[in-house]
Amino acid sequence: MNKDLHHYKCGIDRKIEKSNIDPITTQIIRNSLNSAAEQMKRALCRTAMSPIIYEVLDFAAAIYDNHLRLLSQAPSLPLFMGTLNFCIEEAVKGVGGEKNLNNGDIIIYNSPYGTGSHPQDAALVMPVFFENEIIAYTAIKAHWLDIAGKEPYSTDTVDVFQEGTVYPGVKLFSKGELVEDIYKMCLANTRVPNSVAGDINAQAIGVKAGATALKRIVSKYGLTTFREASEEIFDAGEMIVRNYLKKIPNGEYSGSGQMDSNGVEEGLVPFDLKVIIEDEKVILDMSNAPPQQNGPINCPLPSTVSTARVAMSMLAGSNEAPNEGFFRPIEVITKPGTLFHPLSPAPCFLYGWPALQAIEVIYKALGTKFPEKVPASSGGCINGIVYWGQREKSGEPWADGSPHPVGQGASYFGDGATCMHHAESATRFAPAEVWENRNPWLINRVELIQDSCGAGKNRGGLGVYFEITMLEDTFATTVCERVKFPPWGLNGGKEALANNCFVIDQDEKSIEVPKATRIPITKGKRILLQCGGGGGYGDPKERETAKVLDDYKQGYISENYIEKYYPNVKLT
Repeated sequence: MNKDLHHYKCGIDRKIEKSNIDPITTQIIRNSLNSAAEQMKRALCRTAMSPIIYEVLDFAAAIYDNHLRLLSQAPSLPLFMGTLNFCIEEAVKGVGGEKNLNNGDIIIYNSPYGTGSHPQDAALVMPVFFENEIIAYTAIKAHWLDIAGKEPYSTDTVDVFQEGTVYPGVKLFSKGELVEDIYKMCLANTRVPNSVAGDINAQAIGVKAGATALKRIVSKYGLTTFREASEEIFDAGEMIVRNYLKKIPNGEYSGSGQMDSNGVEEGLVPFDLKVIIEDEKVILDMSNAPPQQNGPINCPLPSTVSTARVAMSMLAGSNEAPNEGFFRPIEVITKPGTLFHPLSPAPCFLYGWPALQAIEVIYKALGTKFPEKVPASSGGCINGIVYWGQREKSGEPWADGSPHPVGQGASYFGDGATCMHHAESATRFAPAEVWENRNPWLINRVELIQDSCGAGKNRGGLGVYFEITMLEDTFATTVCERVKFPPWGLNGGKEALANNCFVIDQDEKSIEVPKATRIPITKGKRILLQCGGGGGYGDPKERETAKVLDDYKQGYISENYIEKYYPNVKLT
C-alpha cells in the first residue's frame, strides 16, 4: 500500500452480533426513523427565512447513531448527505469530545475541510441522550446566504481565509440555553443578519425535532431492540449495493473529465479517475488527480467521499433511502494535497463543481463497458447564481441565489428527465412569483430550450433558459461549469447543449459570464442563464417515429433537428 495515499472505507461495519429481531419490527423502526428525518426537514422548511432553504431545499437533514453511522435522511441535497458524518465527528472534536457534551447541547461547525463545503454550508449537530447515554446525533447542514467572505459568493478566492468566517466546532446551545456570545458572533459576520438569524433558529428547531422523534422511537421499542433493528437495516442496505455490484465483472474502468478553469487562472483542469470492481466491492481511485489548485475548485475529502456514496447509491439504490449499509462496499483512495483532497489553506469555495463532474465521470467510466447500467451525461452542472445588493428605497441589504436545473442524460431504460440534476435530485428552484416578490427582479422567461437535448434512441432531457431583468442595481456571482465540455452521449447517442451565462444590456449587446465574481448588473440589464441538456443514448436512427413526432409537436425539437438526427422521419 502506497503510504502517500489516503484510503477511506465509506461505511462502518456491524457493532453487535447477529440478533433475532423480527423483520416486521425492523421495518416499522426503519420507517419510523425515515419519518423522524422527514420531521427535521419539515420543521426546518417551515421556520427558515431564506428561500434557498425553504424553496430550493439546499440542505441535508439526517440522524446518525453514536458510531456515526447513517440511520436515516430526509430527501434533500444528496451531495451534502454524504458529508454529515464528517461534520459530526469534527464538531464533537471541536468541543473536546463526547465527555464535554450535555443533554441540550447544539454545536455549530463549518470548517471546509471537515464539512467538505464552503463556510456558507454550516452544520448544526445535536447529541441525543437517552437514559444519560449518547445514543445518536441529529445534524442539519444548510446554506446561509452570506457568512462574511470577500463576497457573498465567489469564484476567485485564493485561500480559505477569503471564503468566510469559520466556526471550528463551538457550542451554540449549552444544556439547552443559547450561548449569546456565539450567536452574536454569527450575526456580526454576515451581510444579511436577519436572514441568517432566522435560518440558524430554523436549523436548531430542526435538530431538536429530530432528537425528540428519535427518543420517542427508542422509548417505545427499547434501546436494545432499536440497536438490533439498526444493524438489520444496515445489513439490508449493504446487500442492495452488493447485489448491484455482482452484475459488474471484476475489473478496472477508467474515465476522465475536466474543469473549465480553476477560477483564478485560465486553462482547463483535467482529471482522471478509476472505478475498480473487486468481488462485490467498488474502489474509487482519485489519487491521480492534479495538484490542489490556486483557485477555489478544490474538493475537500468529505465531498470526495460523498461523490462515491451518491454515485453508487443512485445506481444501485432501487429507490430506497440510503443508510450506512449502502456505503460498506465502497472505498475511496485519494492523495493529500490534490484536487480531490486539498490541504489547508487551499481555497474550496467551488468544492461542489468538481464533485459533480466526478460523479459524471464515474458513470462515464462504467459506461465504456456497460452502457446499459449508467446514464449518459447530464448538463453536468448545477449552474449556481447568487445575487445581492441594497434596496433603493430602504438601503436594506439583500441576497438570494439558487442552483438551476439541467437536462438529465438518457439511459437504456428511456429518455432523460428535464429540469433535474442527479446531484440535486431532491432540490427545487424557487417559483418566479417568490423570486419577484422578494427581490428587485422581473422574470422574463423560464423556458425549455428547443433542440437542447442529445439525440438518440432515447433522447436526453431538455435544457432551460432563465432570463431576469434587474429592476435595481445588482451584483451577481455566476458558476457555470461544462461550458467548454458539452454533455456526452452514450452508446451512439449524441451530445447535448452546453451550459453558459450572459449579461445583456439595453442595446442587446451581451457578454459571457459563465464563472465570474461580483458582476455589476445595473438597472435595466438582463442576465440570461443557459442550462444545458442531457446526452442521448443509443443510435438516433433507432428512435421510434412516434416519439420523434411527439417531441416535435411539443416543441422540444425543430424541423432542422429532425433532418439532422432523424432523417428517416418525415413530417408530412
